[in-house]
Amino acid sequence: MSPTPLLSVRWTDHVTGSRGHLVIDRLVRGVASGGLRMREGCTAKEVAGLARGMTMKEALHYDPSARYVPLGGAKGGIDCDPRSPEAYGVLVRYLRAMRPYVERFWTTGEDLGLTQDLVDRAAAEAGLVSSVQAVYPLLEDEAEARKRLADAFAIEVDGIGLDELVGGLGVAESVLVALDRAGRAYEGTRVSLQGLGTMGGATARFLARAGLRVVAVADVRGTIANPEGLDVEALLAARDAHGTVDRSALRPGDREEPRDAWLSADAEVLVPAAVSYAIDSVNQERITARWIAEAANMPILPEAEEALASRGVTVLPDVVVNSCTNAWWWWTLFGDIEADADQAFDRVRQAMRTLVGGMLDRAEADGTSPRAAAHALVEERLPVIAERYGWY
Repeated sequence: MSPTPLLSVRWTDHVTGSRGHLVIDRLVRGVASGGLRMREGCTAKEVAGLARGMTMKEALHYDPSARYVPLGGAKGGIDCDPRSPEAYGVLVRYLRAMRPYVERFWTTGEDLGLTQDLVDRAAAEAGLVSSVQAVYPLLEDEAEARKRLADAFAIEVDGIGLDELVGGLGVAESVLVALDRAGRAYEGTRVSLQGLGTMGGATARFLARAGLRVVAVADVRGTIANPEGLDVEALLAARDAHGTVDRSALRPGDREEPRDAWLSADAEVLVPAAVSYAIDSVNQERITARWIAEAANMPILPEAEEALASRGVTVLPDVVVNSCTNAWWWWTLFGDIEADADQAFDRVRQAMRTLVGGMLDRAEADGTSPRAAAHALVEERLPVIAERYGWY
């Protein structure tokens, strides 16, 4: 796979001066898939890395018997604080500028700092039919497919939308597969998370319901910790749109600690589910966890991952672990599953059991890391996809 992306676009907002980026890594059947993030400090290099990761995620979910055929990888990013009063206007102007790409080549949706509702509202204001309209020509029955996806987005399970839950379920299932292979019981296994937004919140819910004990959760205000276990459902109910927890919901045994305390929490499983580059070569020394599941994109710098591996810490890589949000969109739109929570959850669990199990088998056989094993699996699938469906 060439290290050079197919297309890179840079944009400057004429009102605020904010910078934005779009990177299309590859096209398959003329279309690429990847979300749009908004965060202060977002860079072109970051977006390019995320776009390459999307190419890998698409390839990893290739199933020749499925209706969903993988797309290429892409990503958008805006350097702006999503909490800024100017953020929505910046988002609309960015999408208006990127409209030709969204109409023809780039299917996008929520990512860090943005919700799907906000993306949809801004896309409509920018004159777009949908943030995924580029894929419509590939559908057998566009009207039926769009209704099925809309119905799926309308589903809530215990107060949380199905679209928010599927990605976190994939992360949780990845953790459970790793624990199963190690013969580790779920009960009593402790978890610390950075981020209680879309991905982190759903991950916390499914791990807690599987019997694991969530002992620490970090948001922008700090870390909430309780060695006896946090009330995950109460924290989820007390979140705002950005995943920040209202501290009035804390119980007497809960304590507030510094923002980075989640790193050194006394836990077997660490889940970075917020920002990229959260774990570096310095702060990795504070980690005592046995497993790290990358719910966020690119949360661990390569030199930190090498140091962690030398200490016996297993990193379950983002390209596999957090891939099910994207896959669920396409399973639903192309008709591999219906707008049904049970079908979605079953498909996610099955897919992650196969993917994570295969990755760990490959790592063990090759004597390499799970990330290297995932890359090897991608490199085997990409030529098949390119030959069968076209690749640019």
